[in-house]
Amino acid sequence: MPHDPISVFDIFKIGIGPSSSHTLGPWLAAKQAVQSIATSFSKDQIESIHVLLYGSLAKTGKGHGTDIAVMLGLCNEDPATIDINTIAKKIELIQLHKEINIGNHLQIDFNPATHIQFLYTETLPYHPNGLSFLFQLKNKQQICETYYSIGGGFVVKEEQLHKNPIQIDLPFPINTADDLLHWCMKTGMNISEIVMENENTWRAENETKEGIWKIWETMRDCIYRGCYTNGELPGGLHVIRRAAALNKKLLLQHSTVNNYDDWINSIQQNGNSFQYILNWVSCFALAVNEENASFGRVVTAPTNGAAGVIPAVLQYFIIFCNGNEQEKIIKFLLTAAEIGSIFKKGATISAAMGGCQAEIGVSSAMAAAALTESLGGTQRQSLMAAEIAMEHHLGLTCDPIGGLVQVPCIERNTMGAIKAITASQLALQSTPDFAKVSLDKVIKTMWDTALDMSSKYKETADGGLAVNIPISLSEC
Repeated sequence: MPHDPISVFDIFKIGIGPSSSHTLGPWLAAKQAVQSIATSFSKDQIESIHVLLYGSLAKTGKGHGTDIAVMLGLCNEDPATIDINTIAKKIELIQLHKEINIGNHLQIDFNPATHIQFLYTETLPYHPNGLSFLFQLKNKQQICETYYSIGGGFVVKEEQLHKNPIQIDLPFPINTADDLLHWCMKTGMNISEIVMENENTWRAENETKEGIWKIWETMRDCIYRGCYTNGELPGGLHVIRRAAALNKKLLLQHSTVNNYDDWINSIQQNGNSFQYILNWVSCFALAVNEENASFGRVVTAPTNGAAGVIPAVLQYFIIFCNGNEQEKIIKFLLTAAEIGSIFKKGATISAAMGGCQAEIGVSSAMAAAALTESLGGTQRQSLMAAEIAMEHHLGLTCDPIGGLVQVPCIERNTMGAIKAITASQLALQSTPDFAKVSLDKVIKTMWDTALDMSSKYKETADGGLAVNIPISLSEC
């Protein structure tokens, strides 16, 4: 079945935590809804807006800041560029004055307590992450705009659900892992080279490289910031940040660090034992996801909840595997993005649809393939690494305590990163031609598992740890 082509910049999006499907997606949907109305009516004609949150968006929306994201989207704020230090003040002003500035143009009455409704018992038919915007115009006309946040920051408008795929003539059309392997074998190119040729269809190669480097800079800054930020995570669970303390301990407390480059040098100078490296990979992942849980700036990889796996594995490659070169980093991210797009086309990258296997599992597979190619593995070994990583995440549930991406989500990123490295090492020591399970088969299995999985374990906080360690939404 044909799918819309997916670019590396569809998989990797710069935004704000804590969730790509519950924060970034609704944020972008709100921006689109206002823009959509503005194509037919002047914004001056808008009298009121009500927002309805359904299904998983309602059940874990408070913990994920969905209401905050919607308000910022209605204000036409950009999640990629907004100063994260201003968010709390902007929301405070809306709540205080009960007014919102629609699209930076029009002040209308807006009381978040009544104009945003969490419909906990209602779900829209297409996807658990549905939301509607009800616009009342001054001429009494009512317009409803419905969107679905389908994971990884991807947003689909209801009217576009059944549209034909976008027609773009890529030199190497890819829907499955077999398609990717076919083009690699036919051309002799590795995965990252195939992906770059496809990206050239959208933009000049230097623009793609600049964009990917910006993605890495955002990931890098997030890791570094998280390793030097102490305190308690917001939300009411009273989870203490651990990355900064671990960073200090691993640096033996006496290292002088003034910037990222100093930090890298200090890490390299203080050891390279297995335990030391293992601790650092965990620290990198913790740092990113603690930032994500604090409404920090992160990159979907392929989602916010799984944002720490790929940066952690890439940072491992840079520091401990001689990977600190711009070209190597760009190729790593190109390969990772293609694996993520294949999972999205063949299954899902939304925990609300597939459980945590669709987020941590996919991110681990992406990282495993990218690391394998970066360490000199063949195309088949890279795909084998992705398969191994996902195979050992099959059935992983999404059961966030209090609807927050803190427990068990943050630690799961450390596990996903370690599994990715292990999968890569196994693949590099194996002969993939005789592998019993292909990447396409494990993707199909992941989707079959997702369909069988109870909705309790799909980002609803209705099962698993979320009910055995109950925290009410009012507490959070």
